[in-house]
Amino acid sequence: MTIRLLAEEVASRIAAGEVVERPASVVKELVENSLDAGAASVTVETRGGGREMIRVQDNGAGIPAAEVELAFRRHATSKLETANDLEHIATLGFRGEALASIASVSRVTCTSRCADEKMGTQVRVEGGSIVWRAAVGRPQGTELLVEDLFYNVPARRKFLQAERTERNHIDAFLTRYALAYPCIAFSLVHDGREILSTSGSGNAQEALLNVYGMDLGISLLPIPASLTNAQAVQVGGFVSPPSVHRANRGYITLFVNGRWVQDLRLTYAIIQAYHTLLPTKRFPVAFVTVTMPAEDVDVNVHPAKTEVRFRDGDAVFRAVQRAVRATVMDEAPAATAWQMPTSQPAEDISPSDRITRARLAGLTPLARQIALPSAEPPAATMSAAPPVLPNLPLTTPESVLPPAEPRSAALSTLPPLRVIGQASTMVIIAEGPDGIYLIDQHAAHERVLYERMVSAWLQGKIASQPLLEAETVSLPVAEAAYLEELLPALHTLGFSVEPFGAGTFLVRALPTLLTHLAPGDLLADIAAGADEQSPIHTELEERLIRRICKRAAVKAGQVLSREEMERLVRDLEQTANPRTCPHGRPTIIQISVEQLIRQFGRSG
Repeated sequence: MTIRLLAEEVASRIAAGEVVERPASVVKELVENSLDAGAASVTVETRGGGREMIRVQDNGAGIPAAEVELAFRRHATSKLETANDLEHIATLGFRGEALASIASVSRVTCTSRCADEKMGTQVRVEGGSIVWRAAVGRPQGTELLVEDLFYNVPARRKFLQAERTERNHIDAFLTRYALAYPCIAFSLVHDGREILSTSGSGNAQEALLNVYGMDLGISLLPIPASLTNAQAVQVGGFVSPPSVHRANRGYITLFVNGRWVQDLRLTYAIIQAYHTLLPTKRFPVAFVTVTMPAEDVDVNVHPAKTEVRFRDGDAVFRAVQRAVRATVMDEAPAATAWQMPTSQPAEDISPSDRITRARLAGLTPLARQIALPSAEPPAATMSAAPPVLPNLPLTTPESVLPPAEPRSAALSTLPPLRVIGQASTMVIIAEGPDGIYLIDQHAAHERVLYERMVSAWLQGKIASQPLLEAETVSLPVAEAAYLEELLPALHTLGFSVEPFGAGTFLVRALPTLLTHLAPGDLLADIAAGADEQSPIHTELEERLIRRICKRAAVKAGQVLSREEMERLVRDLEQTANPRTCPHGRPTIIQISVEQLIRQFGRSG
């Protein structure tokens, strides 16, 4: 095969694939250019999830008329001059690839004016080629209009996800920068509807409320400057107290020298700072900024500029972990196991707390002192919770969920089981004709609730319980937009929820099954499902039921009475698929008689 140089057009499209992955990539590059230009306000408008149109306007320095066309040439930049400049990059953009990459896979109209020019300049670029240029009137600043993204790369356009998903990626990016730059007024409009608006007042707390909503924003704790090493690595931002947590890592945001980055190690440092303070598989809300000398961090790792490397990664890890841990412990001190306030909601008890307190309940005061000799409570007991362990109902009234239809013994996949007891307040031990069965109480209850709720939904018999007083719930921008799309489906599942202003909802009723849960936490968990990706197509309502049942099921660490354990086992025996939870995790581990005999060294 003959070796040849690729045509400029082909090479540009290939290179664009590294920079422009999706509409959110276009927004990222253009907004970062606006910030580098010193803009005090940035407006982003999209249509069709960004496929049809993306418009970014700012009031920054603008592009000189003589340089507008040059700005669309590959590797043309105003931010670097020599190779030495790569050692201390202080701007968000520097590679000179963004505009060229965007223009090579879309139709771009750029309109810009500098302060010392009387007229602005407008150019139209299609597929990387300038098709017209004109002088126009406009205020100082720049407007980039990007249309028909990937019109000339049909393979890439075909693999873009649903409009809602693409909008969510744009929302996630812009809300992060609205938090990192509270002195800049950001506005986000999707299909003519304003989603986000910040004042640019410079008040970080105000930006938190605009982005996260009142409920979450007001609960976050600021990281004091005194907790960091001012001579090397400075850590700032906001983190959640142990009582506030989410179902995934999506609420952890990292900025390094004003740049949003994705760094698994620093994310782990934040999660590790909450060690033993959060329930299993729950994650904190954190917006953490790291400021350090530019020469100690390499941002020239990938064209997307979301990955960085540190000269001393261990020092940065320690600084972040210590600052977050100190903030959580100093600003939100927790009571000991025998000094728990009685006003805390029951659902805030972590599994580790429940286990520890259940074990301590049977000890004498002297034995407690032996078990917990330190004046400082152990990590496992550092989450506020009431001293009484409530038992959540394992079954629901017949009017709420119809009972599962009895199955014949021939079709049953579980033999009759005799409950022996509970281990570690999370596993039910039962005996069957062929051995011992260990049953995960949370996974088993999930399966029971899931099958009953799906059956009730299909029959249209899910009962709803009005709240004594309607509750308002505020959510972050992306989650609020997603939840609003879910309202019709939630209505069929027994919810009565209606929009009540930007990012705020009014909850009037819940399914009777869920009335013991806090509406704010429940809706936050449901809205967090926007990030779920599954290769298996299922009905929206069915996916929602899975999330709801996970939240409503009894938790690991909850003490169950013998009657509750026996009822749960009987209900599990009647399900169609008793051996896995709705998410595919096993509910039962079986130890056969033969295995027991071998373990004891007996011959049978």
